[in-house]
Amino acid sequence: MTLLPPLRLAWVWFALCLDITVRVHAYYLPGFPPQDYEDGDPVQLTVNALTSLDSRSLLPYDYYYEKFHFCTPDVLEVQRESLGSVLFGDRLHNSPFQLKMLKDEECVKLCTNHIKAEDAQFINLKIKEDYSMSWYVDNLPAAQVLPDDDGNSYYKIGFDLGALVGETEQNRVAYFYNHYDITIEYHANKDNNKFRVVGVIVTPRSVKVVDKTNHCNYVGLPPSLLLSEKQETEVSFYYNVAWKKSDTVWGTRWDKYLHVTDAQIHWFSIVNSIVIVLMLTGMIAMILLRALHKDISRYNSFIEEDGGQEDIGWKLVHADVFRPPQQRMLLSVLVGNGAQIFLMAGVTLLFAVLGFLSPSSRGALSTVTIIFYICFGCVAGYVSSRLYKMMQGEYWHKNVAFTALLVPGTIFLIFVTLNFVLISAQSSAAVPFTTMLALIALWFLISTPLCIVGAYFGFRQPTIENPVKTNQIPRQVPTQPAYLNIWASAAMGGILPFGAIFIELYFIMNSIWFHQIYYVFGFLFLVFLILVITSSEVAILMCYFHLCSEDWRWAWRSFLTAGCSGVYIFLHSAVYFFRKLRVDNAASGFLYFGWSLVMSMLFVILTGSVGYVSCLVFVRSIFGSIKVD
Repeated sequence: MTLLPPLRLAWVWFALCLDITVRVHAYYLPGFPPQDYEDGDPVQLTVNALTSLDSRSLLPYDYYYEKFHFCTPDVLEVQRESLGSVLFGDRLHNSPFQLKMLKDEECVKLCTNHIKAEDAQFINLKIKEDYSMSWYVDNLPAAQVLPDDDGNSYYKIGFDLGALVGETEQNRVAYFYNHYDITIEYHANKDNNKFRVVGVIVTPRSVKVVDKTNHCNYVGLPPSLLLSEKQETEVSFYYNVAWKKSDTVWGTRWDKYLHVTDAQIHWFSIVNSIVIVLMLTGMIAMILLRALHKDISRYNSFIEEDGGQEDIGWKLVHADVFRPPQQRMLLSVLVGNGAQIFLMAGVTLLFAVLGFLSPSSRGALSTVTIIFYICFGCVAGYVSSRLYKMMQGEYWHKNVAFTALLVPGTIFLIFVTLNFVLISAQSSAAVPFTTMLALIALWFLISTPLCIVGAYFGFRQPTIENPVKTNQIPRQVPTQPAYLNIWASAAMGGILPFGAIFIELYFIMNSIWFHQIYYVFGFLFLVFLILVITSSEVAILMCYFHLCSEDWRWAWRSFLTAGCSGVYIFLHSAVYFFRKLRVDNAASGFLYFGWSLVMSMLFVILTGSVGYVSCLVFVRSIFGSIKVD
């Protein structure tokens, strides 16, 4: 089963898309090109959506959402972002801050606004939900300098919307930050008298009375600005700017942001998980190899020495093992989409490991993932059509349509439903209508045609011939032990693939829901390979047990055995929600479980497809190696 024709077509389409992107706007890989400034050059400060770092709420809000009453520039401009950045809720705008290279500023007033009582209630609630602001200077996020457990300082991206003062959570009072001490670190190039931004630190203050005589220096003073929830409050916004020379070069400016707490625990957990999984998969491989070698040698010796054969165990089902399964249309469609997801994940992780997906490029990972998913639509059509033809399917046009529409359509339906939830909650994460049209265009104008072309090549290939013939009358399956029940075996088999990714899944979920930067793609790629190997061996092992028990219905069982790990992921997501997060609104909960369902579904399809294809190769190998009269 060669995948060469559709893969070539996918790479042609990807090359065309890449060529168009390069012609429109050239980008420096792996991130953004360095920006050189001269003394006095303007340096733009952009603002992003506000998010809750403590995950009390999963709803981001636009920086210029009217209830926040932040100062707006004379001309509001929306910064252009990638598709993945928009889908993940980034909403960048220009700001009224006037920054000039090497020019310190003191007590610069932005504006004065009057905050109504109902808006004060909203702001105070967001302060209690630990919302933080996100600014960017030269594409570098503003951060706060905090100490870690070892006493070293690191840069925590973002800074708080306000401060909570009080001993207990019930009597804490929310103070609103309206003054910002901005410290910008720069690196000087002595050769050409150019300067580059290498760090941005923002220290917010809550100031009720402006002290210009003291140069707006509020270090050590307690917060003082309270927003009244009974009457209108007048708030003035100020900022200071200080430029600080740094020895950090531009190429390493992200190192201080990519700080890992409890690094030893992280490394130990990953290595320990990998060692355990490798030992278990090695044991499975040894058992299978020894048992199968003995069985095949015994079966063939009966024919050569005695002129007959003794059919016991898995050889008894040789006339039924390749019988087309029930719901063969659905199985072929899911496996085809699983091949598409497998290649998408593998190639994306490979690009990430090679360093092409820098954290400085917001949304690059998700954008590349979507591009590869679209381009590998041809693989889904090709694999699905080849399997459906092998299963003696007749409705090829339905197979093509379901392959192109079923899985993407289900995900898109959930996506649209969640988007309506975000719109009703007035969250900035709601995807704009134009972006929605772009996704639909990518789906129907690129992915679907590629799927059709892949299916065309697949159906034109000769049918995959099975090594043994299938009887017309199916063999009766004897009563199976309880542990070989389809759901019991799936529940047992799905634990090992889930265990292979459990530790890394925890860090990934932290990066998603706590807005942390995830960048250990080398470990993730290794865990992905272990996941594939584990899913394959677990599915083969359970398939062998079923065949030895004279149960020839291996197709769906192999898919469910490996795919059940996705169910464990959803259960783990539920446990994570109740133990780790502190969400207290229905919209955030609906959003969390909606995306968790999507992630679990994709994982079921991915691992289930790996399990089915592995068992298909396994069954064809063992029945092709024995002699059958």
